[in-house]
Amino acid sequence: MKESDKIYKDQAKANTQRMFRADNPYTLFDTWMAEAKSGEPNDPNAMALATVDENGLPDVRMVLLKGVDERGFVFYSHAGSAKGGQLKHNPKAALNFHWKSLRRQVRVRGTVEPLTKLEVGKYFASRPRDSQIGAWASRQSETMKTRNVFEKAIDTAKDKFAGAAVPLPPGWNGWRVLPEQIEFWRDRPFRLHDRLLFEQDADSNAWTKRRLYP
Repeated sequence: MKESDKIYKDQAKANTQRMFRADNPYTLFDTWMAEAKSGEPNDPNAMALATVDENGLPDVRMVLLKGVDERGFVFYSHAGSAKGGQLKHNPKAALNFHWKSLRRQVRVRGTVEPLTKLEVGKYFASRPRDSQIGAWASRQSETMKTRNVFEKAIDTAKDKFAGAAVPLPPGWNGWRVLPEQIEFWRDRPFRLHDRLLFEQDADSNAWTKRRLYP
């Protein structure tokens, strides 16, 4: 066996052992996210967010994870957006993190709750000013006749809040996905991948884990 192959095999074995020793999905997620921030070239906190509309038709888009702790996974958007309307109708969602450079993914499924106005306001105040202005100018998910209309709305918002702090726009919101399941997947040669599924007991909130066939 080549020395490089042996090193890869030893590293893979060590990574598998660390993965399956984990008893808390958030601890394992934090470790993987830290490694993604070191190795993933673009937006390591990007995640696919899947929701369902009132007709049962699935919808999915990329959003950015803006916070995670043992309460769940946090993201922000506008309540009037497609995702906002879908979550109001059916407050359940799935997330998927895919880190191609690490050959890993994490899938999350659970219910969704809105954040408090205090939480939303605190995060909005931390955003770059141009992003704050954009939130006032955009009528997210509505039909836009021309780009020029949007750019004029941006200029209007800039003039309106010139020399002052940009307040929280009406309808701008945040949500927390409360996981019932968190699955960790790691690539292995010949599609003999590692999969570890954590499930939370609805009564005790304790996590159980089981290994899945790839």
